[in-house]
Amino acid sequence: MDKNKAINILKEAILLERRGKAFYAQAAASTQSEAARKIFAMMSEEEDEHIRYLTTQFQHFIQHEEFVKPEPPVHDANEDVAMKVLSEEFKKQVNAASYEAAAIAAAMDFEMRAVKVYSDRAAETDDPKEKELYLILADWEKGHHEILKRLNDELKESIWNDNQFWPF
Repeated sequence: MDKNKAINILKEAILLERRGKAFYAQAAASTQSEAARKIFAMMSEEEDEHIRYLTTQFQHFIQHEEFVKPEPPVHDANEDVAMKVLSEEFKKQVNAASYEAAAIAAAMDFEMRAVKVYSDRAAETDDPKEKELYLILADWEKGHHEILKRLNDELKESIWNDNQFWPF
C-alpha cells in the first residue's frame, strides 16, 4: 500500500466533507423555508458524522499505518420518516426556480463528486479495510444524492404541472 496516497486521499475526503458541511450549513442559514432549513441542517449533521468517521481513520492510519475495520453506519428509520414529512413540507414551501432548488441541484453535484472520489479509491486500493471504508462512504453519499434527486425531481414535476409545460 502506498502510505502517502492513502494519507492524501483521507485528507481530500475530510476536506470534501468539510466543504459539504459548510455548504449545507450556509444553505440552512440562507433559506426562508423552515422545511428546507431542516433538510439542509440534517444534511450538515450527516457531513459531521462523515468527518468524524474519516478523522478516526486518519488518526489511526497516521499512528499505525493501517485502517481500522470500518463500522457501517446505523440506519435510523426515524430519519426516513422525518425526511418524507420534510419533503412534503419542502414541496409546499419551495418552487423549482428558487434559491433552495438551486442549492439542491448544486448539492446533487457535490454528492456525486464525493461518490466518484470514494468509488475510485475503493477500486484502486488493495487494502481490504480501506476498500470497505470507501465503499461504505460511497454508498452513504449515494443515499444523500438519492434524497436530493427525489426532491429535485418532485420540484421539477411541480413546476411543469403548475405552468402547463406538457405538449398535449
